[in-house]
Amino acid sequence: MNNPSRRNVLLAGGALGALGALSAATPAWSWSPKGSVVGEGDGLDPKTVWDPEADQVVAAVIERGETSKVNALLEKWTKNGQALPAGLPADLKAFMEKARQLPSWTDQGKLAAAVNFNEKRGLYLGVTYGFVSGMLSTVIPREARAVYYSKGGADMRDRITKTAKLGYDVGTKNAFAPEGEMIVTCVKTRLAHAGVRYLLPKSPHWDAVADESIPISQADIMVTWHSLPTTVMQQLKQWKVPIAAAESEGFLHSWQVTAHMLGVKDEYIPATWDEANSQAAQVLTPILGPTPEGVKLADTLLNLADFIDGGIVSAPVLAALTRYTLGDEIAGWLKIRETPFWSGILDTAWEPFIAVREGLLSLEKAPGPVQKFYWLFDEILRLGVLLVLSGAKFPISIGIPEMNNPNYPS
Repeated sequence: MNNPSRRNVLLAGGALGALGALSAATPAWSWSPKGSVVGEGDGLDPKTVWDPEADQVVAAVIERGETSKVNALLEKWTKNGQALPAGLPADLKAFMEKARQLPSWTDQGKLAAAVNFNEKRGLYLGVTYGFVSGMLSTVIPREARAVYYSKGGADMRDRITKTAKLGYDVGTKNAFAPEGEMIVTCVKTRLAHAGVRYLLPKSPHWDAVADESIPISQADIMVTWHSLPTTVMQQLKQWKVPIAAAESEGFLHSWQVTAHMLGVKDEYIPATWDEANSQAAQVLTPILGPTPEGVKLADTLLNLADFIDGGIVSAPVLAALTRYTLGDEIAGWLKIRETPFWSGILDTAWEPFIAVREGLLSLEKAPGPVQKFYWLFDEILRLGVLLVLSGAKFPISIGIPEMNNPNYPS
């Protein structure tokens, strides 16, 4: 096949070698904090750093038996500028008041440019978040195992929906403004991560396969971060989507602020796309690999197509799109079946279809498959958003987990 390989995209930043050979390796941390948004730091390996402030307060909430009460109160907190609900434990409230503050280096002009980018590229972002980033997460071993054995693994549609809320909220017009919801989503996600860090080490099933004693380190969060904005921008460039420099920088900035709001130390947040690609080559590319948990999660994600639009865009189409965007090697890891017809269509017509959408090529001069399947391709882009939101219960509320995956009891 001549499809663009996900490996080639990821290796563009200068990775150390072949994915298969390095998938089991844990690379030494060598990225310099001089390349971060603050240009300095201690340089500690982020695999040894977690989120002590959040971890301490959430552990106390769980140990006091207040999780259900807190989650019920948090459902009422939806807007960035909204006061925290009355009745929250004092230690949790103090933490959240601090955690909801934007970093001093936030640039409102860049966030405004991000809005322009998201408005122009919303459909592309839907498919890249849903299929490139979403499926890529299943070959990030630590993430796949953490999801599979934590509470989220018991209801993948709910888990995907909550993850999608973060991707949706960061792209809204007032994401970080008082009337927006991104700050709320980030703080709640930070609390959820702390809950997983408290509960998951108690799972013998996770412990039996994990190569870390505590999940969701700062390194793990940044690996997931790179599976979102870094790989999305790489993919858009590979599709030759024209992007203004200011909008590209604004998109990056929105995700830099997001990383900070998720509790990532500023010294680990890349200052530029070049630095992001450099860091991703060190922390994301070398660790990609198959796991039994990732294979099962990928199968669940693809089969969600059966519940969308009455099967208008079927699982074989989504399988072909996943293979097209991630490449044959990763598709093989995930045991994604080959669909020669749809793969052939994508190989021939996808980038010309993008060119037609961008006004770089007229539909009349496009290859025949583009003309014939133009509507379907448009539907696939739209479906990138619907896939992750299918079956959603609104309003979507992110809470502190109360248990691990009940299908794998301790």
